[in-house]
Amino acid sequence: MARNLQNGERLRPVDLARGHGLSTQAVRNYEEAGILPAAGRTPHGYRTYTPLHARALSAFLALLPGHGHRTAASIMRAVNEGAAEDAFRLIDESHAQLLDDRGTLQAVENALRDLAPLPALGSTTMSGRATASGPEGTFIGPLAGKLGIRPATLRAWERAGLVRPRRDPGTGYRVYDEADVRDVRLAHQLRRGGYLLEQIAPLIAQVRAAGGLEPLEAALSDWHGRLSARGRALLSGAAELESYLRERG
Repeated sequence: MARNLQNGERLRPVDLARGHGLSTQAVRNYEEAGILPAAGRTPHGYRTYTPLHARALSAFLALLPGHGHRTAASIMRAVNEGAAEDAFRLIDESHAQLLDDRGTLQAVENALRDLAPLPALGSTTMSGRATASGPEGTFIGPLAGKLGIRPATLRAWERAGLVRPRRDPGTGYRVYDEADVRDVRLAHQLRRGGYLLEQIAPLIAQVRAAGGLEPLEAALSDWHGRLSARGRALLSGAAELESYLRERG
């Protein structure tokens, strides 16, 4: 935590860095990136900082957990350039993304609540030649298009064990039956929730084997916790940014 500073106090880069647990190079990098206002200079060319710089640094570090580095940096640059409305728009976008992620989580929970028992591994609901997209199944292109992802993504998920489509005997194309589509949708939603492929694969494998919600209960609880933490981080970041805005005048 930064120490209390008196108005007019001049700080060296090392003072500002130590007050926030950073290196002096990090402070210089933040200044060069526009995250901090431009430093003053001594007659010999050395940088000097003020309590305003310390407040800016505190605001940036508080914004990081909720917004991520890129957005937090863009917010600070906008404020330092006098474009506060641009900063507010970026903040609004982060809140909108959090709301969207909460909706995604709710969608996952709703989807899992309606899970039906899975067919035995290796069984198929297909009979004969599959159409491009229909009640018997769907090929990779139509499924990818419906989800708004690339076919290459579905192939990567298959290699990771998230889905196991059968091959059409006439064409050799991948065919996704109802259970495959459900697994793909679940993987898609979990990816949007921030889970890595290696985290998703065992969850889907367990659900595929058990046909129930229990394997995902811990993951969903963790997801709830991470969204709540982001919400609190957005509040904390807003409070620090407001302090910086007031001090800038």
